[in-house]
Amino acid sequence: MLYTRLSPLVAALLLVWSSANAADTLLGEIAVRSGKTTGIKPVFRDEIIATESVSARELEKTGATTLTEALDKRPGITVQTECSICNVRNVVLNNLPGRYTTLLVDGIPIFSSVSSAYGLDSVSLGGLERIEISRGAGTSLIAPEALAGSVNIVTRRPNKDEFMASQQFGSYGQMNTELFGAKAFSGGAITANFNHNQHDTVDGDGNKVSEYTGYKRNLGGVGFFVDDIAGFKLKGRFDSVDEKRMGGAMGTDYSGVKADGGGNPFDWSKGKHGSPSSAGWIDPSTGLIVPYNDGRAGMSEIIFTDRQQFISSATRRLGEGSLRFSFGYARHKQDSFYEKALYKADQTQYYVEASTQQPIGETLLTGGLNYRYEDLSSIGTDASGVPNNGIDNYKYRTPGVFLQAYHAFFNGLLEVNGSVRYDNHNVFGGIASPRLNVLLNHTHELNSRFALGRGFRAPTSFFEQDHGILDTSRIVRQVDKAEISDNASYTLSYAGDRLAVASSLNYNRIKNMALLDSGATDPVTGKAITLFTSADTPVTVSGGDITATYKWTPQLEATVAAERFRYDFSEPGTLAFARPETRAYLRLDYEWGPWTGMVRGTWTGPQDLAKFYDYANNQRYNFDGTKKMDKSPSFWTVDLRGEYRINRQWSAYLGADNVFDFKQSDKESMLWVDGSGAIDVTHIWGPNRGRFVYAGVKFAL
Repeated sequence: MLYTRLSPLVAALLLVWSSANAADTLLGEIAVRSGKTTGIKPVFRDEIIATESVSARELEKTGATTLTEALDKRPGITVQTECSICNVRNVVLNNLPGRYTTLLVDGIPIFSSVSSAYGLDSVSLGGLERIEISRGAGTSLIAPEALAGSVNIVTRRPNKDEFMASQQFGSYGQMNTELFGAKAFSGGAITANFNHNQHDTVDGDGNKVSEYTGYKRNLGGVGFFVDDIAGFKLKGRFDSVDEKRMGGAMGTDYSGVKADGGGNPFDWSKGKHGSPSSAGWIDPSTGLIVPYNDGRAGMSEIIFTDRQQFISSATRRLGEGSLRFSFGYARHKQDSFYEKALYKADQTQYYVEASTQQPIGETLLTGGLNYRYEDLSSIGTDASGVPNNGIDNYKYRTPGVFLQAYHAFFNGLLEVNGSVRYDNHNVFGGIASPRLNVLLNHTHELNSRFALGRGFRAPTSFFEQDHGILDTSRIVRQVDKAEISDNASYTLSYAGDRLAVASSLNYNRIKNMALLDSGATDPVTGKAITLFTSADTPVTVSGGDITATYKWTPQLEATVAAERFRYDFSEPGTLAFARPETRAYLRLDYEWGPWTGMVRGTWTGPQDLAKFYDYANNQRYNFDGTKKMDKSPSFWTVDLRGEYRINRQWSAYLGADNVFDFKQSDKESMLWVDGSGAIDVTHIWGPNRGRFVYAGVKFAL
């Protein structure tokens, strides 16, 4: 059990607390660009690659408790739910599929498509300094598989003893307990964090099938920082995750739900466009009722996740430059129940890197080697109990070499960064990934960034995007090419004393996009099989966004943003989940004395459901036999949060997400029926949870 494994962690927290000294000074954030202190934080970090930085303080203002909550509702960035029952969530950059986003911790990539599906909800925010988001293929020199971009969590090195405890309670049985402690010593520091987060299942339309998954999650970690050991600066951390989630049936009776495989515990007549009968739904081809008789098990998905992760890096001076070694390891286990199908996955990942950065004249060169290892093995059965062990097994080994050169021209007015890496993949062969970045400093406040890049990704079966493969006997791999992304972008940014503006244009073209077809049949045996293929034509996603932040007064800051995207694809299923063409964002931040407040509004434009969900070849229907909407309605979601600092140690906060209680189930169900009367769970375009109110207290030393 995780509690047993984390008992040393809890002890470490108490030890850190007992020795911590009270901190009487609270320092505000000061943004510095080229030595000039400004009144407003620039949208991008002062780097040649367009990198958006989100500080721990900014995350605290939004009330985010997990990485997915922290990244959602930002221009060019969103979190997409891809199953209404198990709530698989992916971080989406530039509206490309979530599997193309790479998560790094302190610059080390240690998440795969399997571990990201549910694992991103289990990434704690305790002890971080900032989150860095870079959009575009090849933005990460060490992670070429980041076809859409990368998200890097940067942990914070404490300079003094700290202790923080936070307790939150919210709607739907939500509870969040967070502890963080740090012990600083001469030449280093250690940190420890623990988080318990739970939430009930939520059924918004009353049919007894949830749209929002219930979960119980425990996270724990220990970090270490050593300033000098044999000349190296060392940092690292160990993290452990234990999560149980269930969607479909209500409650937490996991074993009872698995055993309940007969009868009809649901009411299919409830909700918008509900069936005329509670016993089942209408078959559009006959007009007759399809009776449901598979019990709670037939509409439930239960996932237990157990993950241990270790990362470490060591950096030292080498001549006029630096030398860096890094290592990452993750063991990810998943024990799942998908509507009577069983799936147990065991994945191991390693990452090793050695690199150096050296000035050669006026050019700064970075070169290195890395090795990535990813092994997935699984066992399971289909819904009828027939084994399909190893249905998505794979083992990838990828050594790579990279070289980057940086040079500034015209006294720093023009900066150029060019890089190339070569990976020798054990399945897909040798692949080169070049990238060029150019930064033009028009004035002290105004600059342009140009980028061209390419990345590749070795396709996995990524079954999380289609649980249907578990009801097939095998996967027929017809994919023999890596997915390739070509990206071009331009960013214009301005950072003055009171105004910061950033606008960007992005073009992304994906070739050989991997596809799953779980509806194929073995021509010899007649059994269902899954075809693992590549798209014949490229998928292009292009768009632009603009963000403007203005500091009205020293206490009040306002942000306005908008984005517009275009999707060009001809093969059904290549972009499998609906995406809007247009979004708009409004935000107000207020700080005065002991008060802190945030109001955020997000407008989502209509989504072409007929195009993304391929109505032309597979029309979707409601339970009453009517057709699903061709386009979703536009909608607003509004969040707000306020905090009051009672004294130096105590503060209290109150917040609400989705204040006006808009949810998709008010318009149409996330469940759908095909032309033959078969049910599925992936008709998703809007929020799956209504108004959420929460309150809590924090104690800090």
